[in-house]
Amino acid sequence: MRSGFRQRLLSPQGVVTVLAAGVLLLAVVLAPLVWGHDATATAVADRVRGPGGDHPFGTDDLGRDVLARVLVATRLSVLLALGSTTIAVLGGTVLGVVATVLPRPVRRLVTALIDILLSFPWLLLTLFFSVIWGASASGAMLAVGFAGVPTVARLTYTLSSSVSGRDYVRAARIVGVGHAGVIVRHVIPNILPPLLVNTAAHASAALLSFAGLSFLGLGVQAPGYDWGRLLREGIARIYVNPMAALGPGIAIILTGLILNSLGSLTGETASRTSPGPKARRARAIRRAPERPESAAVVEVEDLRVSFPGPDGGLVERVRGVRFSILPGETVGIVGASGSGKSVTAMAIAGLLGAEARISAGALRFQDIDMTSPPTPAESGRLGLEVAVVFQDPLTSLNPSLTIERQLTEVSEVHDRVPRKESRRRAREVLESVGIAEPDRRARQYPHELSGGMRQRAMLGMGLMGRPRLIIADEPTTALDVTVQRQVLRVLHEARRRTGSAILFISHDIALVSGFCDRVLVMKDGEIVEEVAAARLEEAGHPYTRALVACVPHMATDRSRPLPVIDEGEIAEEART
Repeated sequence: MRSGFRQRLLSPQGVVTVLAAGVLLLAVVLAPLVWGHDATATAVADRVRGPGGDHPFGTDDLGRDVLARVLVATRLSVLLALGSTTIAVLGGTVLGVVATVLPRPVRRLVTALIDILLSFPWLLLTLFFSVIWGASASGAMLAVGFAGVPTVARLTYTLSSSVSGRDYVRAARIVGVGHAGVIVRHVIPNILPPLLVNTAAHASAALLSFAGLSFLGLGVQAPGYDWGRLLREGIARIYVNPMAALGPGIAIILTGLILNSLGSLTGETASRTSPGPKARRARAIRRAPERPESAAVVEVEDLRVSFPGPDGGLVERVRGVRFSILPGETVGIVGASGSGKSVTAMAIAGLLGAEARISAGALRFQDIDMTSPPTPAESGRLGLEVAVVFQDPLTSLNPSLTIERQLTEVSEVHDRVPRKESRRRAREVLESVGIAEPDRRARQYPHELSGGMRQRAMLGMGLMGRPRLIIADEPTTALDVTVQRQVLRVLHEARRRTGSAILFISHDIALVSGFCDRVLVMKDGEIVEEVAAARLEEAGHPYTRALVACVPHMATDRSRPLPVIDEGEIAEEART
C-alpha cells in the first residue's frame, strides 16, 4: 500500500499536482506579506499603464500593481471557496448519511426535499441565498455553501445507500452496532474516495461562483477584493490593458485545475490505501449468563416471510417452512434460485432488512426469539454464537478494513478480549482455516486475497466467537472444485472442533448430499421434502427426483442430453 501511494505521488501528475499545490499554499500564506504594500500603493503618474518591466500585468486606474493585487487576492479567494465548500460538504454529508438511517416515511420526505432543491439551478439558489445574507464576503460564502448542500447530500445519500445494503453492514447492525457506529466505521470510510473527488470539484465550482458573485457586485465589497472583483475592474479597460482582466481569469482557471487534480490524486490514494477508521472502543455488552441449551439449536415452525410488492401489497416469498437443527448436525437446503433458501437462512440469523415481514409459530436460535428485535445481551450472544459465510465475501467483507480488524471486532466488542490477545487469536484462527502466512494476510485488505482465502477468512470471523450455528450461504459458488473441497474441509473441521451445527445452502444437490446429514428441498418458498442425505435416491417428491436426475455421474449415458426439469410434469405428478 505504501509503495502504491509513493508510486502515485511520483507519477508526473502527482509531482505536478504537489508542486502546484505547494505554490498555491505559499501564495495564500505569503502573498499579503510580500506584495501587500505594492497591491495598495497608489501612483497617479502610473495609472492605467500596460504590462511592462516594473508592472508585468500593468496598473489599475489608481496606479496599483495588478499582478500584486492578483497575488494578494489569492488568500481571500481560496479561503472563501474552501469555507463554502466546507459548509456544503459537511451539511450535505450529514444530511445524506443520516437520511439512510431514518424511518422510511421520514427518509422519503428528506429525499424529496433534496430533489426539489436540486431542480433549481445552483446559481439561482446562490443568488437567492445571497439576497438573504446580503452583499458581503461572509454572505457570499454562506450563500454558495448552502446552495451546494443539496448536490452533496444527493451524492452522499446515493453512496451511503449502496453501502448500507451490504451484508457486512447488516451483520454489524444485528450484533449490536448502533447507527453511529455503522456510519463511522462502515459507511464513511467506503464513500470517502468519491466524496473527496466530489469535494475538490465542488471547491473549484465554488471558486468560480464566488468570482461570479463578486463580478456582479454581490460578493466581496470595497475596499476588499478577490479575483472576481479584480475581473470586474479589469474588464472595463480590457482594450487598454488586457492583462488587468486576463490575470484574475488565469488565476481562477489554474486554481480550479489544481483543486481538481488534488481531488483526483487524493481520491485514488484513499481508495488504495484507506486503512479504515481507527477502531473505537465500543461500549462493551455485558455477557449474558450461561443458559442451558435446548435440544435443538434452531427451531422453525410455520415460517412466513413477505416483502413489499410493486403495487404496494405484500409478496410472500417463504411460507409454511418447518424444520429444526440439532447440535453438531449439518442440514442442507437445496433448490433452484429464488426458491427461498437464503431468505429462510437470513430470517434465522436475523439479517433480513426492516422491509421484511416475518411471522412464525416459532423462530428460535437456542432460547432467543428471532421474531422480535434482540436485546443488547442477545445481540452480544448472536455476534458470538452465529457465524454467517455469505455467497460473495468480496462484497460481504468491508473493503476499507484489514482482515485482522474485521476478525478482532467481534471478540473485542462482545467478548471483551484485550486488543493484543484478540490479534493473536485472529492469527491462530486464520492458520486454523488453512490460510498460509497468517501474519501477512491479517494485515491485508479483502481485495488482496483470492476467492478461496476470502471464504475461509469469512469462516474465521465466525470462529473468533463461540459458534453454535454456522450458516453457509452457497459458500462454494464461483470457486473451482479444488477450492470448493478446501472450503468444505474447513467447514467440517470447524464443526468437529466447536460442535456447532451447520445450515448449508446450495443449488447443487450432489454437493449437499455428500456433505450434509439431512437435505431440505425447497421449491417456490416451501419445503417440499426432507430426506436423509444417505438415502437421497429414495426421494419421493418428483421435484427432488428431478434434481437428482439432472446431476451427471459415471454411469450417465453421454450420448443423450442431460434431463431438464419440466415444471408442468412435476406439478402433474405431485397432484397425482
